[in-house]
Amino acid sequence: MKKQFNRKKFDSRPRRDSDDKKERGEKKDWGKGNSRSNNRVGNNKHERREEKPWEKKRFDREQKPWEKRRDEKRYDRKKSFVEKKEQNLKKAFERSEKTNHVSAPKIIPPAEGLIRLNKYLANAGICSRREADKFIEAGAVKVNGKIITQLGYKVSPGDKVQFGDNRVQKEKTVYILLNKPKGYITTTDDERNRATVLDLIQGVEERIYPVGRLDRNTSGLLLLTNDGELAKTLMHPKYRVPKVYHIVLDKSLKPDDLDKLKNGVELEDGFAKPDDIAYVEGTEGRKDIGIEIHSGRNRIVRRMFEHLGYNVVKLDRVLYAGLTKKNISRGKWRFLAENEVRMLKRIK
Repeated sequence: MKKQFNRKKFDSRPRRDSDDKKERGEKKDWGKGNSRSNNRVGNNKHERREEKPWEKKRFDREQKPWEKRRDEKRYDRKKSFVEKKEQNLKKAFERSEKTNHVSAPKIIPPAEGLIRLNKYLANAGICSRREADKFIEAGAVKVNGKIITQLGYKVSPGDKVQFGDNRVQKEKTVYILLNKPKGYITTTDDERNRATVLDLIQGVEERIYPVGRLDRNTSGLLLLTNDGELAKTLMHPKYRVPKVYHIVLDKSLKPDDLDKLKNGVELEDGFAKPDDIAYVEGTEGRKDIGIEIHSGRNRIVRRMFEHLGYNVVKLDRVLYAGLTKKNISRGKWRFLAENEVRMLKRIK
């Protein structure tokens, strides 16, 4: 049998009159005994009790001059915003009236056939565009007999352009790939009257010059052009233009020395490391080596092997900037195709 608990004993609420009435079965009087009626006089809901002298609300006291009610503050704030908006509209209207009186700039259509002066000099094979800007600022360029020092100056095809005392003729850009043999110097002229690479190229009227250098005893691919901007790009080390050489040594290259070359060696003018190096497959004696490098330092390939005690018997460049010497015999040359020129100009 379950134990019956006494609710009165365990009820912690304070006792009210309504509880006693509930126990006796009487109805609750909502008009007299509730808490809301305590503040009213009698049973009239709208009849308030008499207020005491010390019970005065805040807004009944005398208002100070510096005190404003909440409604007044809100009204002043709204009024100031409206006034500020009207002032801004007035300023904008005055500003628009001023601009309406200013005439719009005239749009001058670009002249046909004009070309920048620095580009004109670069296309003529004189120099690159940046070098042309320096010559223009120095006053070394004339157009129609007048010295031009303004950068961005444009010339028309009929203008007479002079670099120094010589007239500059806009030439057609030419790109020639030569398979250079031994015994030729990569220069336009030589004081000792030795054979140059230009002696191998006949029938080209444009003024061309070699891009980069190959030693007199080095054979292989050599590019010649009159495009100064492209030549400067190909020779700049930051573009990392690939060059692959086939090397024949006087003795076999030891595997330990091959690993040293892969990790790089310290030369007189700084650290030198090839992009790739390996033995040439299909050869005996480990004397034939293939090396890829992008540095253009003087005799860099020969000095790397001489540093480890090897002499280079043969050095042939078989690849340059993605170009190969396929179908070009030793001492022969050819013009580059349009797709090859586009490939070179994409190097940036």
